[in-house]
Amino acid sequence: MKIIIAGAGEVGFHLAKLLSYESQDITLLDTNRDNLQYADTHLDIRTIKGDATSIAVLKDAQVKYADMVIGVTSSEATNITVCVLAKQLGAKRTIARISNTEFLENKEEIGFVKFGIDELISPEALAAREIELLLDQSAFNDSYEFENGALTMIGLSLSRNALFVGKTVKEAAEIFPELNFVPIAIQRFGTQYTLIPRGDTQFKEGDQVYYVTLESGVEELYKLTGKTKQDIKNVMILGGSKIGRKTAMDLSRKSFNVKLVETNKEKAYDLADELPGTLIINGDGRNVELLEEENIHDMDAFIAVTGNSETNIMSCLVAKSKSVKKTISLVENMDYFQLSHSIGIDTLINKKLLAANNIFRYIRKGEVVAMTKLNNMNAELLEFIVKPNSQVTNKKIKDIDFPRSAIIGGIIRNGEGIIALGEFLIKSGDRIVVCCLPRSINKVEKLFL
Repeated sequence: MKIIIAGAGEVGFHLAKLLSYESQDITLLDTNRDNLQYADTHLDIRTIKGDATSIAVLKDAQVKYADMVIGVTSSEATNITVCVLAKQLGAKRTIARISNTEFLENKEEIGFVKFGIDELISPEALAAREIELLLDQSAFNDSYEFENGALTMIGLSLSRNALFVGKTVKEAAEIFPELNFVPIAIQRFGTQYTLIPRGDTQFKEGDQVYYVTLESGVEELYKLTGKTKQDIKNVMILGGSKIGRKTAMDLSRKSFNVKLVETNKEKAYDLADELPGTLIINGDGRNVELLEEENIHDMDAFIAVTGNSETNIMSCLVAKSKSVKKTISLVENMDYFQLSHSIGIDTLINKKLLAANNIFRYIRKGEVVAMTKLNNMNAELLEFIVKPNSQVTNKKIKDIDFPRSAIIGGIIRNGEGIIALGEFLIKSGDRIVVCCLPRSINKVEKLFL
């Protein structure tokens, strides 16, 4: 595919990096020479210095041959303009990064497609949604929903008292035959090695394990892994950023007791007007005395979403030392992202990765309708729609030539989730959730073309 990315900032660079690994034909546009030079020396892509809203620059990037144009500059107006122009100049598909979540909420009413914008992506809205999902599944450290929860992916670390520990996948399945979930990926404690579990794979203490489960399987997982579902009611948010504001608004609507700490006095007053259901505190969230005055030890969850990764990490560690059950930190630095479990924070979230994952699914071959990368792991979770002429149509799972480094996690048929075994017959229109390592992605995609 020929893809043009407008904006070589964090999201644009990260997206270009992921796509360059896929051997896509990438052109990166930006007005910042330093950003482009860094991308040029680190990635196998074409870079053009210039204003992405310039028709001459877009023509230089050969926009009329582009399969996709993605606007991810820091300016919402620029991204929208780029997409509108690109569509008029012949680009097949356009995606615009936005920060105003009202655009998403009124997408159908406004009819952005008529203007030439096929998709809108808001990293802030994605991060707020991720936080909400993590609070719903409070004992787990990663989660992702398919088709409004028909299937859910959850990640957790196996403790010593988990009933699975010491048993193989096959043994666990025999002991618990009514299971409504399937393990799809494991990372051994203290390693960066990701493995796709097979029948003879043994669960070990400290493993980070990802499961695909039905709604009924979530409760089973709590019991079998020794986790307890913690009711989360009192939440403290550090930072009145767009993510902090959106998270506070969403949680207040769901009757959470929310406190938001913002260091900027003027911003704190504005937030107090915007968020009547949230208690706004003007102060420095790094101040331990302030946190104690605001009863941090009574909080069920602490969410740090300031613009500074180090502040977020340190304040989460302070919260953890005060016995807060759940800590979530926003980080920009991808190196920190690899450390979440070893430094004692429950979950790190990264806007770049969330936005890139969301955009990434439009680049995949086959009918990919959802996609996520597993936290800290070299694996992807893809949801395909089975076409009438796909290689897997009208075949039993056991008869499909599936690579060993990939696994079917579950199937959604007519809106209902199914944990399917070898005898299950796949039909046209089914939605198949597949977990695979990078080396097997191309082969898996071909099965669903």
